[in-house]
Amino acid sequence: MDAVIIAGGLGTRLGPLTARHPKHLLPVAGLPFLAHQIAKLARAGVGRVVIATSYRAEEFEPVLGSGAEFGLELVYVAERERLGTAGAIRNAAALLVDTRPADPVIVLNGDILSDHDLAAQVRRHVDTGARATLHLVEVADASPYGSVPTDERGRVTAFLEKSPDPPTRQVNAGCYVVARGVIDEIPAGRPVSIERETFPLLVAADQRVMAYLESSYWLDLGTPAAFLKASSDLVRGVARSPAYADPGAESLVLPSARVDPRASVRGGSTICPGAVVQCDVSVDGSIVLGGAFVEAGARVDHSVVGPGARIGRDSVLCGAVVGDGARVGTRSALVDGAVVWCDVELADGSVRHGGDARVGHRDHAQTAPGSGEDV
Repeated sequence: MDAVIIAGGLGTRLGPLTARHPKHLLPVAGLPFLAHQIAKLARAGVGRVVIATSYRAEEFEPVLGSGAEFGLELVYVAERERLGTAGAIRNAAALLVDTRPADPVIVLNGDILSDHDLAAQVRRHVDTGARATLHLVEVADASPYGSVPTDERGRVTAFLEKSPDPPTRQVNAGCYVVARGVIDEIPAGRPVSIERETFPLLVAADQRVMAYLESSYWLDLGTPAAFLKASSDLVRGVARSPAYADPGAESLVLPSARVDPRASVRGGSTICPGAVVQCDVSVDGSIVLGGAFVEAGARVDHSVVGPGARIGRDSVLCGAVVGDGARVGTRSALVDGAVVWCDVELADGSVRHGGDARVGHRDHAQTAPGSGEDV
């Protein structure tokens, strides 16, 4: 089989982490996120994957390579202009070689972590003779997402993107199996949404669109909190990926990272290559990216420290994001969604918090698959 990963989104909700990097290549459990998706596709029997890119397209191939290490072939295509989710798939069609109109093609939104049974989804697609088969999950409130009602046989009866009064808790989970002919029918050369146009038109035309309902682990990595949760869950073994072989640990310290033995690193935290964590530092449920430096006595709690950033002595990060090359002075406190942009320098003690910044952190990581418009 061939597959397409839609990886053109700007990742604006992940700023400043995406100011200089595509979100699809940010490290999750020490690996570029797309490595987890590619390994999942390889395990399901895919032999060729087209990476449909747009933002910072030139960075993908140097990081992911030819696909040889995954046991498949990777090819890349870049949009000249933003084409939407279906438009990006149509733009990749010329690279789907040796596929006939009825052949199944797997399509993944490039920001979803899921350990659902992809091979079983493909089997359902083939066994039912569907033109498209959608992975669905159930959520408590479907109104912010693509609500997908089905009949008693599992056939999709509507596709309601962000309906204010959803008829079902089943939502689009961002993984599709479609007949190659469906891709060829997407209008070329203009923006097209698979959620708002392609799937609703198939349903309206009484085409066979089937659901594959499996509420296994999944997460939309669109926010910093979800990005952290995905990495932590993989490190701790809460989530699974065929690309990550060593789950079930409190921390992941990568080669060339230096962590003082008197520091505490836990909660599924990752310390990336070249990063330094000094004595008496507490890192919990966080990611310290490559070349970052956390000085003695600092606390980093459910936060991201960007590449080359420096966190001053005795400072506290709690639910914060510090961008590339930024400097947070000593005795500073950044909490509850605070963001420091790339290369910004905060003077010693210049940012404080009225409460005790060392305790109490709201869990912002309760996310679900989004609309797929920025994938």
